[in-house]
Amino acid sequence: MTASVFFGCTFIAFGPAIALFLFTIAREPLRVIFLIAGAFFWLVSLLLSSLVWFISVQISNKENAAQQKGLLIFGVVLSVLLQEAFRFGYYKLLKKANEGLLTLSQEETMPISIRQLAYVSGLGFGFMSGAFSVVNILADSVGPGTIGIHGDSQHYFLSSAFMTMAIILLHMFWGVVFFDACEKQQWWAVAAVVVSHLVVSCLTFQNPGYVASLVPTYVILFLMGAWAFYSAGGSLRNLKLCLTCKDKDFLLANNRPR
Repeated sequence: MTASVFFGCTFIAFGPAIALFLFTIAREPLRVIFLIAGAFFWLVSLLLSSLVWFISVQISNKENAAQQKGLLIFGVVLSVLLQEAFRFGYYKLLKKANEGLLTLSQEETMPISIRQLAYVSGLGFGFMSGAFSVVNILADSVGPGTIGIHGDSQHYFLSSAFMTMAIILLHMFWGVVFFDACEKQQWWAVAAVVVSHLVVSCLTFQNPGYVASLVPTYVILFLMGAWAFYSAGGSLRNLKLCLTCKDKDFLLANNRPR
């Protein structure tokens, strides 16, 4: 039973992201490099926020429960803000790198478009975020012990897996919207990404009321997915052509830089 829970939750959490990686990124070395770099940027942002939170806890009154809860909320908010700051820094770095690649390239177009960079970097952020979110939970799922034996929710592992899947996909959508907003200098859209990230992160404080956290998260996921689709130049027409395999240029694996 523990093995089935482990593999089931792993495939739920990382299945869609791994499929996207295999079909749209793995065959392109340049995209793989940018994905790994995006994951590294997210890791650095986590390191900085963890360091600040750790120092704050050490100098605080550990016996004051209200203060510790406040520090936890502070840590979450700080982590989100640092992640988005590093996303912006990565965007600026990628712009410079793409200009350099264009200079070295003999072609007139960039070797990888800004839309592809947004997607790849967002997925890199998501992979690393998902790994740190659920790896310890997956390790506990192999036992020993039985979840819910003391009256707690038996849906802990399953809910954590679905939340992780949502966070990974959201990072991908946030990356697309964020980069497009920076390109067009639509700072209200950048602010919307940051606010939605804060909302999703703070929703986890509703746990173990998993319905109260998962349902709003998936509503935001659907809305951000639609926004990212249209930000990337999508429309109902080319979506229909893509789903019927009549427009191969729309597929990222065969998409030409624009």
